[in-house]
Amino acid sequence: MGRTRYKIYEPTHPHFVTCTILHWLLIFTRQESVDIILNSLKFLQKQDNLKLHAYVILENHLHMVLRSDDLQKSMESFKKFTAREILKLLQRENAKTILDQLAFYKKAHRKEKTYQVWEEGCQSKLIQSEAMLKVKIDYIHYSKEDMLIGLFIGVIVVLETMRVIVD
Repeated sequence: MGRTRYKIYEPTHPHFVTCTILHWLLIFTRQESVDIILNSLKFLQKQDNLKLHAYVILENHLHMVLRSDDLQKSMESFKKFTAREILKLLQRENAKTILDQLAFYKKAHRKEKTYQVWEEGCQSKLIQSEAMLKVKIDYIHYSKEDMLIGLFIGVIVVLETMRVIVD
């Protein structure tokens, strides 16, 4: 998943994951870009047995509580696919300013690509207890209050209730 100090050591256990757009650029301000995220998560639910417990999509990053059969692999797939689709959307919409910023802020070692959409890696924290799960879901819930854009993006969806976290 690129160069990152965050490692997923328990790939089948639930994690609180944050993914951030490069240089905190405002990408998720339109429904089309949010749909890319949602469609990718739905695909991974089927393909990788991704279990999405809660999430919020903010203007330039997203928080999720999730797990899968191999979370590291799922997040790599998620970021690769969504980056490609976001770039297609920006090019279709002729969003030159944002594309120029994604090219300008791209990390120097990424010579094979013109643009970089996501910050490298994902910040992930292992959910170690039900109390920690509650704290992270509350954090996601209250993050929507910080939003400056439409309510459709700020909706929190809890797709599955999780009682037992650690075996």
